[in-house]
Amino acid sequence: MDSRRLLRTSATALVAAGLVLSGCSGGSDAAAPRTAAPAPSSAPEAPKLKKYYEQRLKWRDCGVEGFQCATLRAPLDYAKPDGEEIELAVSRARATGPGKRLGSLLVNPGGPGGSAVGYLQGYAGIGYPAPVRARYDMVAVDPRGVARSEPVECLTGPQMDAYTQVDQTPDDTAEINALGAAFKDFAAGCEKKSGKVLPHVSTVEAARDMDVLRAALGDGKLTYVGASYGTFLGATYAELFPDRVGRLVLDGAMDPSLSALDLNRDQTGGFETAFRAFAADCVRKPGCPLGTGSVAAAGEAMKKFFRDVDAEPVPTGESRKLGESLATTGVIAAMYDEGAWPQLREALAQAMGGEGSGLLALADSYYEREADGTYANLMAANAAVNCLDLPPAYRDAAAAEKAVPSFEKASPVFGAGLAWAALNCTYWPTPPTGRPHRITAEGAAPILVVGTTRDPATPYHWARSLADQLSSGTLLTYEGDGHTAYGRGSDCIDTAINTYLLEGTPPADGKRCS
Repeated sequence: MDSRRLLRTSATALVAAGLVLSGCSGGSDAAAPRTAAPAPSSAPEAPKLKKYYEQRLKWRDCGVEGFQCATLRAPLDYAKPDGEEIELAVSRARATGPGKRLGSLLVNPGGPGGSAVGYLQGYAGIGYPAPVRARYDMVAVDPRGVARSEPVECLTGPQMDAYTQVDQTPDDTAEINALGAAFKDFAAGCEKKSGKVLPHVSTVEAARDMDVLRAALGDGKLTYVGASYGTFLGATYAELFPDRVGRLVLDGAMDPSLSALDLNRDQTGGFETAFRAFAADCVRKPGCPLGTGSVAAAGEAMKKFFRDVDAEPVPTGESRKLGESLATTGVIAAMYDEGAWPQLREALAQAMGGEGSGLLALADSYYEREADGTYANLMAANAAVNCLDLPPAYRDAAAAEKAVPSFEKASPVFGAGLAWAALNCTYWPTPPTGRPHRITAEGAAPILVVGTTRDPATPYHWARSLADQLSSGTLLTYEGDGHTAYGRGSDCIDTAINTYLLEGTPPADGKRCS
């Protein structure tokens, strides 16, 4: 994969579910009430928020050709707008012309925890269709707690190395206790290093920040493209500020009405669907490391490989060996983009031959681990946002163990590991502030929801559900593989979205592309 594709993949890799030790969403194994999020105060009309809505951004060069940077001020706690402030990193690329400028187009790649500024500067600001970049200032803000916006910090690089290798398919009480201890240590590190910001990184607060940014940019309405978790952020904005919705594209949609237990289990099924598509492609090729038989046989070969490296990790050419946890993460990372399938085939063949560096590289790209052993704050921010947005998936480890069979039914290949990964919010130090609920956004302008039929991270039925919930939702379907659809090679998808962004006309509800 090229560097831009890797950036897009890692930035949207986490979404809702517990794919790896630190990437889980909250939720409850008891059905949570479908309560609506609290409405905001009357934003720009609220006297104590006026200074934020009327601020002027001071743009400066930020060392990346074609981009400017600025700092947006927002209250740390919207319930105390005259209290402490938080500073958020903003970047933009000015509209290139020709044609009349349409305003600002805000982008978010997902996560939660993906750097929107990094996504803008590394892909969207130079890779979005030229007609869109001609008419819009391309803009991004790193959400609170993410990357350049007072990032949540939890563990050191060496501690993260150890954390990512903890066995996520415990076989006995000792391994269950070790997994729980790892989650507790991670949570304690977050509280120690980021205790001030930790209670204030919810999606509702990030959506309110986007409205402050909209005003600071001088736009009457928000135009936005959100991918993956960015769809939940965009839908939340529409719920809070329906009258300020401009043109919203929600690509790779999440379903806000689900508890996180259901989100995690659904996403587990999504990865099984993606794996089966990969396996069907692999077994047709000579030298497939999973064999040349059936898809079911390939799944059994994959499971056997995971068991083998669990029992005896393979060398990688460095101090870290490739055990089951890192191997699983590497395979999952490649499920986001069918363009990574050749890389995965090669990495699997190497690992099955006793050399694990290829799968380790895929896992490292997922975690945003640098060659020097440092990590971006993606995994820390992911846990912090998810554990605040929804109650924990399980009351205790016994509940997680009880859930394993249902996850294995959803995915024989990945089920056990993803069931246990959803345990981390159980030990989170900050109580959740959100609940699962339907989002209707009554009164909003037409909102375009995009779903991919074999999306691994945001299963297609989530897009159908969100489009049905939104009072003005329109569903656009991509029949294909990979995570999200815009800019992935479908002229049909790109034309429909470009037309909506440039002319304000969404495609017919239910339009399908391949």
